[in-house]
Amino acid sequence: MTPTVGILYPGYSAEDDYPRAEALLGGPRLPLVHTEMREDAHRVDALLDIGSDDVLAAGAAAIPGPLDAIVWACTSGSFVFGWDGATAQVAALGSAAGVPASSTSFAFVDACAQLGVTRVAVGATYPDDVAERFVAFLGHAGIEVLSLSARGIVTAAEVGTLEPATVLAFAAAADHADAQALLLPDTALHTVGLLDELEAHVGKPVLTANQVSVWQGLRMAGAATPRPGFGALFSTAAIPWT
Repeated sequence: MTPTVGILYPGYSAEDDYPRAEALLGGPRLPLVHTEMREDAHRVDALLDIGSDDVLAAGAAAIPGPLDAIVWACTSGSFVFGWDGATAQVAALGSAAGVPASSTSFAFVDACAQLGVTRVAVGATYPDDVAERFVAFLGHAGIEVLSLSARGIVTAAEVGTLEPATVLAFAAAADHADAQALLLPDTALHTVGLLDELEAHVGKPVLTANQVSVWQGLRMAGAATPRPGFGALFSTAAIPWT
């Protein structure tokens, strides 16, 4: 059977990265449902609302099955809850969907483990206070953030308009010489189709939100085999999901 990973995506910004990834993968399916976003804002209260259990359960109910796994494809709407809250969030989502579940925040942590990365640079599109919560989340997993560049963009919709040249320049500026990898944590940022170019431009592995979300979903579905065009993360067989 064709591996099928449900994608829950808040609002409208870079959701087209997922059908693009599905086409490039040439096999696994990534059906996507837009979850309710009552306010598009990279602000803590709005993000807590975006990632609430009732919103995610409604999204899970709207995805046509059967599914092998489901991913809450929102970094800020998961790490903003803190480690324990984000853990409870995916547990509730998995219960609602009846399949293994994860979120983009945990996908970043697991992707770092896959690459043996413990020291990173972060290029965040968020305001400083939200970006610092991502740093804290990574720190809980033993990942040291050597540098943080926060662009201060308030809405996901605006992030979704950034052109490839802007993304490449932002990535290069956010890097740190001693970082083992660069992390770009916003699923509103278009990066699928740009991953190999990003890594060539920066000169090291680059982990992006939509990339790690797809990888984590395939990993949960037992289908994260090495594939070209998706950066260093997809270059080797994934650590099995447990």
